[in-house]
Amino acid sequence: MTHSDSSTPPFGRALCAMITPFTEAGVLDLDGAQRLAGRLVAGGCDGLVLSGTTGESPTTTDAEKAELVRAVRAAAGDGVPLVAGVGTADTRHTVDLARAAEKAGADGVLVVSPYYSRPPQDALEAHFREVADGCGLPVMLYDIPGRTGTRIEPDTLIRLAGHPRIVAVKDCAYDLLGTQKVLSRTELAYYAGCDEQILALYAVGAVGYVSTVANVVPEQFRAIIDAFDAGDTGRAARLQRRAMELIETMMASGTPGTVTAKALLTSLGLPAGPVRAPLRDARPETADALRAAYARLAAEPVV
Repeated sequence: MTHSDSSTPPFGRALCAMITPFTEAGVLDLDGAQRLAGRLVAGGCDGLVLSGTTGESPTTTDAEKAELVRAVRAAAGDGVPLVAGVGTADTRHTVDLARAAEKAGADGVLVVSPYYSRPPQDALEAHFREVADGCGLPVMLYDIPGRTGTRIEPDTLIRLAGHPRIVAVKDCAYDLLGTQKVLSRTELAYYAGCDEQILALYAVGAVGYVSTVANVVPEQFRAIIDAFDAGDTGRAARLQRRAMELIETMMASGTPGTVTAKALLTSLGLPAGPVRAPLRDARPETADALRAAYARLAAEPVV
């Protein structure tokens, strides 16, 4: 059994929303980014998302974003799709970042809804079209109303699906009915953007996922979709449930996923470094809970 869906994964199936490593002085750690990217690819990630929410895009400079793409491209090679987060609250700035990502070697761009200004749906649609028209890369729309304050409504997504460069959606809308409506009426490639929904969305036609928790356990999530593709849906469900303690500890404990991912990676001796203000590094008790959840998951091999 293979995963049956009319959409083709434009950026791979198993994507990690990669953290952006910094040195202890808070400087971009390009060597660390390359080492982490290599580990993620070796662990089953067939695509990487850079400078997204987990990558601290609001607090990295335009130059740092381009440098990160170039460094990870050099480490990962040409066979691993790189999707660069370029979304901002300013349409012109977003277009500029998309063009810079294209020049730096990205394979696609992740474009979040403009935040704070909360544009109505017609303005939101025009924003995405202007970005897609302004660069030569395929676009993944990022629907995360809990952070932006604005939902990309299903009817808007259906209209945007007609644009030749708008090809995918990172879905963090928590609206299974709306997601299935778009899946049934378009060829958009859906990626689960919330780790607890990976199997659920994959089962109804998503092509893969963009995972924060995969920074730490990339093999775990790749195993879920591989089991589903092999027809072993029971095992896929067991693997998803087995990951839930770590998912909850990292993503639903009141501490941002960027913070928890960096804390756990640091405890494992992997590239991460501090987060940038206004975020703050994890409290000791949070780090302890993360290590404990990780240890329990790691004690059971992915088989």
